[in-house]
Amino acid sequence: MSSNDAQASGQSVARYAVIGNPIKQSKSPLIHHLFAEQCGQLMSYTAVQSETDDFARTVAEFFTNGGSGLNITVPFKQQAWKIVDDSSEAASRARAVNTIKRLDNGDLFGTNTDGIGLCTDLIQNLGWALRAKKVLILGAGGAVRGVLQPMLTEQPELIVICNRSFDKAEQLTAEFDDLGAIVALQPKALKLHQFDVVINATSASLHGELPQVPDQVIGEFTHVYDMMYQAQPTVFMRWAQALGAARCADGLGMLVEQAAESFALWRGIRPATATVINRVRATLVAS
Repeated sequence: MSSNDAQASGQSVARYAVIGNPIKQSKSPLIHHLFAEQCGQLMSYTAVQSETDDFARTVAEFFTNGGSGLNITVPFKQQAWKIVDDSSEAASRARAVNTIKRLDNGDLFGTNTDGIGLCTDLIQNLGWALRAKKVLILGAGGAVRGVLQPMLTEQPELIVICNRSFDKAEQLTAEFDDLGAIVALQPKALKLHQFDVVINATSASLHGELPQVPDQVIGEFTHVYDMMYQAQPTVFMRWAQALGAARCADGLGMLVEQAAESFALWRGIRPATATVINRVRATLVAS
């Protein structure tokens, strides 16, 4: 039964949405529609664009009008952490929230599912190991902040953060070094290192550009992951493939897995993700 059918029959439909700017390109409404269909849940899920200086009002209006939960995407994740009433350890560590649930008492609870979404995609979907591996993460923005705690929980040998602004990379390592081995390195210093896993957490691929990184980081056993995704392999994936990387993947699986964690928090059931990843991938190819 669709949400429109449910409303026509008088059944209550839980309302969810994703807020961002821009937002029209979001695949979240499709993903959550597929989850709801699979799990037999009566819910609606829409995309809401908020002006950058109007985020708090947009959130308040959504919940005042009966909304049950929100996903938050760029550029609002850190603002979301500041306005929720309570947050999970993952969100507090990241100082960023990508999922909000309205509790029975009206309070807003925030969490961050980006990190577990990434780790689930890497370890369960792709079969890549993080434990005892040397991992390079390119970037030091909100995307990185949201994934470091879950990644360090997997006990890699070392995580190296490399960013154009070295100060930001150093700040991140200082905030998370109590959880495991994590350091910041300048791009030129990477020439001395080869990594088991290389993750591009910058948005460079969306602009057809490569982050500042030397070829030497890629070896024949290196697994390469781009958090961005497109219909075809990203420029970062093509660069790594040309250097002989063992395997390359994009971030579509991470998107679906983090959405599944949000859905489970809201609805109390975790959907299967493999078919949804394939369905969403098909829409990229078709568009």
